[in-house]
Amino acid sequence: MLQKVTRPKFFECDVAKAPLPFSEDEYSRRLKRLRLDMARRDIPAVLLTSMHNIAYFSGFLYCSFGRPYGCVVTSERCVTISAKIDGAQPSRRSVGENIVYTDWERGNFWRAVSSVVLESKRIGIEADHVTLTSRTDLEEFLHHPELVDIAPVTMAARMIKSEEEIALIREGARIADVGGAAVRDAIRSGTREIDVAMAGRDAMELEIARVFPDSELRDNWVWFQSGPNTDGAHNPVTSRQLEAGDILSLNTFPMISGYYTALERTLFLGEPDAASLALWEANVRAHDLGLSLIRPGIKCSDICQTINDLFESEGLLDYRSFGYGHSFGVLSHYYGREAGLEFREDIETILEPGMVVSMEPMLWVPPGIPGAGGYREHDILLVTEDGGENFTGFPYGPDENIISI
Repeated sequence: MLQKVTRPKFFECDVAKAPLPFSEDEYSRRLKRLRLDMARRDIPAVLLTSMHNIAYFSGFLYCSFGRPYGCVVTSERCVTISAKIDGAQPSRRSVGENIVYTDWERGNFWRAVSSVVLESKRIGIEADHVTLTSRTDLEEFLHHPELVDIAPVTMAARMIKSEEEIALIREGARIADVGGAAVRDAIRSGTREIDVAMAGRDAMELEIARVFPDSELRDNWVWFQSGPNTDGAHNPVTSRQLEAGDILSLNTFPMISGYYTALERTLFLGEPDAASLALWEANVRAHDLGLSLIRPGIKCSDICQTINDLFESEGLLDYRSFGYGHSFGVLSHYYGREAGLEFREDIETILEPGMVVSMEPMLWVPPGIPGAGGYREHDILLVTEDGGENFTGFPYGPDENIISI
């Protein structure tokens, strides 16, 4: 007779920990700050659901594939909730406890969450991440608790980087430069965008594996755009072949344990025409101005307005493509964003030491206008006590980035 099989709804997973991106003291510091806010607002339990916050507070960066993931923080516990398909990897890669839920029965994720939050009548959530469907399930399985939005508080905490974070971001910026050098070396007339992009990606991944041998290697990428494909900052790579006279956009993005860094540069394959050169030089002037403005005590919107004034004086403001920069940390092209730290007209945040930001003006000139294409430069800076420390070393401008044919 076959023995009856027990299929649990969820179970605890406890295995030896892998080296995490940061020290235990660093994760303790982050959790302590969150718990102080929880105590101040009388929130017994917080349910984190976003990739960036779960990674920030636990070290585990999940891959959803349509499944829910969570991290429950209470005054005593930090518990990641993960799907069984991931095995013990979430336990290895998180600083605290781990509960694995199974798919034998729908709703097992919420049953696992309930086992940690217990009878809490007031629960913190990320209101900008919880969907209507998730909220319905949460209220049903957790008995209709009062919900408190903790997303703004966690975002504010992530804005100020620790020394460990700064060290990782600084190294990420250096590795972005390594990828940039490989991209530049691969540029040839007749070469495809994808071939150039792969050269940069391979160079970065090899360097990450060398410098961070204990890290998970994932999500490193290059967007290398040419000609008409330079009009959008986030245009994917294509198989277009490079042609003499092309405007080029180099974008390298190493992702180290969920921490995004970037290098972005305008280049030309051969000498640019007069209109293109004038636009490129104008964008470089805006970049130089922006770099000079990064310092503590200045408001994000004021930085934006000052660069706007420059572009307006040159008749180019209507060609501005987006805001002039953003915060760095746990973020990617498909998760994360410290939206309160961007150089836009509607952001009133004042720069403080410990913030890490980009300066990245971009002009987009539509087809049919002389100099058509996208012009963009991008550096990463740490806000220090008396200014900004630039982590990016790759040169920019026409004197450096015209590729001989």
